[in-house]
Amino acid sequence: MNVYGLRGAITVDSNEREAILGATRELLEALIELNGLEQADIVSCILSMTDDLNAEFPAVAAREMGLDQVPLLCVREIDVPGSMQRVIRALVHYRAADGHKAHHVYLRDAKSLRSDISGAQ
Repeated sequence: MNVYGLRGAITVDSNEREAILGATRELLEALIELNGLEQADIVSCILSMTDDLNAEFPAVAAREMGLDQVPLLCVREIDVPGSMQRVIRALVHYRAADGHKAHHVYLRDAKSLRSDISGAQ
């Protein structure tokens, strides 16, 4: 078994608690499903949000999904002028068999952040 990293991002419609939680769930569910992960496979998860999102911690959604044994960290993205707004990003560290191919996930408008890999989804 090796440790791998998954990247993903999703845009949020508004700075409202339910919008943040719903988008976080959608992103994490897609990452877990596409990579065939179980909770025990996940080592840790870092969740970031752009400065314009602050109505809730995205980690709340992960906990509600049952990821209560996974170390989670919420951080703030660097506020680069002109960058995409209302974005939640995830970096998931997980264990998988040797040779596993990571499937990164970029959803909604965040697809444009990594068009080189999001087109394969």
